[in-house]
Amino acid sequence: MLAGLVAVGPSATAAPAPDCAPPFPVSDLVNGAPVNGLTVSKGTTPQAFTGEVLGVLSDGIGPDLDMIVAELRSPAIDAAGGIWQGMSGSPVYAEDGRLIGAVAYGLAFGSSPVAGITPYEDMQGYLGAAKAAPEVAVGSRMATRIAAETDVTRTEASQGLRQLPMPMGVGGVDLARARTAVKAVGGSELVTADSYRIGRSSGRTAAGIDTVVAGGNVAAVLSHGDITLAGIGTATSVCGDRVVAFGHPMSFTGKARLGLAAADAVYVQKDPLGVPFKVANLGDLGGTITDDRLAGIAGTFGASPTAAPVRSTVSYGGRSRTGTTQVLHPSALGDVTLLAGVANHDRVVDGVIGGSETHSWTITGTRSGSAFRLRYADRYQAAEDVGATGGFDLASVVATLSSLSDVKLTGVTNDVKVSDTGMRHRVVKIQQRTGGRWVDVTGKTAKVRAGKTLVLRTQLLGSDGITRSVFRQEFTIPKSLKGKSGVVTVVGGNTYQDEFYGPTSFASVQKLLQGNLRNDEMELSLVIGGGKSAYERTRTSDVLTRVVNGQKQLRVSVTS
Repeated sequence: MLAGLVAVGPSATAAPAPDCAPPFPVSDLVNGAPVNGLTVSKGTTPQAFTGEVLGVLSDGIGPDLDMIVAELRSPAIDAAGGIWQGMSGSPVYAEDGRLIGAVAYGLAFGSSPVAGITPYEDMQGYLGAAKAAPEVAVGSRMATRIAAETDVTRTEASQGLRQLPMPMGVGGVDLARARTAVKAVGGSELVTADSYRIGRSSGRTAAGIDTVVAGGNVAAVLSHGDITLAGIGTATSVCGDRVVAFGHPMSFTGKARLGLAAADAVYVQKDPLGVPFKVANLGDLGGTITDDRLAGIAGTFGASPTAAPVRSTVSYGGRSRTGTTQVLHPSALGDVTLLAGVANHDRVVDGVIGGSETHSWTITGTRSGSAFRLRYADRYQAAEDVGATGGFDLASVVATLSSLSDVKLTGVTNDVKVSDTGMRHRVVKIQQRTGGRWVDVTGKTAKVRAGKTLVLRTQLLGSDGITRSVFRQEFTIPKSLKGKSGVVTVVGGNTYQDEFYGPTSFASVQKLLQGNLRNDEMELSLVIGGGKSAYERTRTSDVLTRVVNGQKQLRVSVTS
């Protein structure tokens, strides 16, 4: 199981010490055999634990992939009440020093010293394409043996073993804010109810990549900077420039491209209602996780994946701040874009406020190898939490683009200017100029002679109670429309707010950004007649200083 982290220090080049441990065949294991292992509960230096083999579950992890069951002991394990999240990958050795496997599973009922171990024979070559079962039945005989050899009851043991939990570590943003924000945009596979917030390290205080040794901390990093998303577990073995870890998949993607980093454990937190977990700080980046397989993850020390920077600039009053997050995996771009905006907004505004703000985005990338640059600007208003509300559209667009197989995003920037003023307009009337005066024709019929000009304007009622007459438009009606009828609709741009959740292709996103009605604009559409001969016109207002809600309609009758 993994623990998560917050921020990352600079990349380092010092190589970890290799162990290149030989594997111990599962077929040679006997019940009651003593074992020993290494893991970290505090700092970066592995500490020893001992234990004994309870048995082997044939095909317990997957076809032709057995699970070894053992009871483990150490002062840290005893103090925590059992094995913990973040212990995944901890190497377990036979008495002769050969590597049996990696701690990867715990009893499903909760905290205990009973561990399910992934055989190192299968981790070495990263074989196995079947998906691991989330829970593994232990069977009656094994449950009886576990109960006889440990403090676990037979009923508890009968619930089986499950992969040690792998919540994503989230850093740089209040976790409650993060959960609320991602829930508002439909949820996230990365930031979940199990995610938790931890510390941050950088510079000289950061753990060096040379601390990634057998039994030491190791992290798989999706992003670092203002927003850090990472999972922390334990390295099982280091050989040459390669490391294997975790003993179970992180996301089971097969081929992978994540950051490989060191980590520094602060402490192991007991959890009487669940599994204890390791609290840790992310250390130096120093490589790439290349495999996310059934038997664990593997990576190469050296260069880290190329990052796509997500930059957020927020200005409020006399304060301004630009924050940057380096995103190493495309799957995190949507979430990071949203959370980076919320975190920077909270830092600058220093409170959850209502108000309004303007956003100006730029998204860069390549599509089928050709570079592109997309721009958009809009105004957002909210009575309670404008910081979160304003970020949803950009995050949705970035999530869509980053999911496309022919698109690679290279950067996202957003410039936000915040105001306490949350005033808004509402469309209340449509008036027609006729007989030298303005007449309210809202919901009624405006008559116009064929060949003459239809003159309309819109009345807005502000949230301050002031009425404004704006958006005067003139339409010359062709004589051929004599006797026809039609409809005029005026809609405020802030009336419908789900435009950015529909596009699923690059072309549809591009079209939306080029033609979308801003929240602080109005659109007037006129349709007279039908079919191929229909007279259709659409006009968009100038950008206003407030968002515009509401819509009104009227009928049009063309007379002779």
